[in-house]
Amino acid sequence: MTSSPDLTFNDGNSIPQLGYGVWQVEDDVAEKVVRQAFEAGYRHIDTAKIYGNEAGVGRAIAASGLKPEEIFITTKLWNADQGYESTLEAFEASMDRLGLETLDLYLIHWMQPKQDKYVDTWKALIELQKRGRVKSIGVSNFSKEGLQRLIDESGVVPAIHQIELHPFFNQAELREFNAANGILTQAWSPLGQGGELLSDETIAGIAAKHGATPAQVVIAWHLAIGNVVIPKSVTAERIVENYAALDVTLDEADIAAINGLDRGADGRIGPDPAVSDFA
Repeated sequence: MTSSPDLTFNDGNSIPQLGYGVWQVEDDVAEKVVRQAFEAGYRHIDTAKIYGNEAGVGRAIAASGLKPEEIFITTKLWNADQGYESTLEAFEASMDRLGLETLDLYLIHWMQPKQDKYVDTWKALIELQKRGRVKSIGVSNFSKEGLQRLIDESGVVPAIHQIELHPFFNQAELREFNAANGILTQAWSPLGQGGELLSDETIAGIAAKHGATPAQVVIAWHLAIGNVVIPKSVTAERIVENYAALDVTLDEADIAAINGLDRGADGRIGPDPAVSDFA
């Protein structure tokens, strides 16, 4: 079985480049599909408090028979819990649900600029890392300006930045900023939404060329350009199929063609982190 390559964080730790996401997966279903993901070969699972399935992920971890050092678990702090002390409390609650003593990666889920608590929240994550409760810390859904402020006011650079990223919205400028600052880029909604991307003629042509599925081609593109990627499926066959994207190797022409699908801001699916404000 092919295993995911690891990418190295700026703190010296590493993360499997291909992981499995559980957004919009109910708790009892999460337990089942995470176990299936482990069986397929995934060792990196991405959840969040707001997903409501940390406990299900925790049950799957406990039932897996895998050692803590064999898996990589990410969860995220929700917006309503931002602030220094509330972050520390929310972290402990997440750890109780996951059944873990040490977390591989903890992220601030959204910048929430109007709330303006993300710097204090970041300092709490730094404290959790100092205490040895979290190995690596990062953020999700930030603007370049927000990232720069974290760095300037704390002196600690996030290990990773998880953002909406797919061929219709490839975030080249933000990826360049991340790379220039030693921050890995992670893609959420990596296959887009609604099936439009996977039915695109360019993607379909490349898939036919390689004897692969459209989803495998898009995942292979993410891997080729250096993204950490967390595709989600609740179908056992597709969980296995997505993991097999590790065996698909795109050439430079393929990558250039997929890069050409970018629609800029018109390709965005989710909220703009620079202005988003929700509980």
